[in-house]
Amino acid sequence: MFILGNFLIALSNVISLILNLLFWMIFIRALLSWVNPDPYNPIVHFLYRTTEPLLEPIRRHLPVMGLDFSPMIVILVIVFLQSFLVVSLRDKGMRLRYSSSVESMPMFDRRSSDGSDTLFYRR
Repeated sequence: MFILGNFLIALSNVISLILNLLFWMIFIRALLSWVNPDPYNPIVHFLYRTTEPLLEPIRRHLPVMGLDFSPMIVILVIVFLQSFLVVSLRDKGMRLRYSSSVESMPMFDRRSSDGSDTLFYRR
């Protein structure tokens, strides 16, 4: 089970890295929208190409206003995914990694009358 635990921990780290990169790309794109950058700049072109697939579907569902709130909504979704998905995967991976090592120790016994997952010290 520790292999599955290590896999989930590694997966949570990769997802966290991708979400951090997306956060900063959207944040920089929002800042660039205030200064009217050169659209032929390769960095600006790359930022627009990579963030537009995330922002455009949200823009379609928002009413037309003076401000574009789609970057804020995507950033909130990224923060939620960081707080929920990444942490949940990491916690599950840690439990799988260490549950197999504790259960195999001869001094511990897994017994429960109510079906809960509890370790007891064996005498």
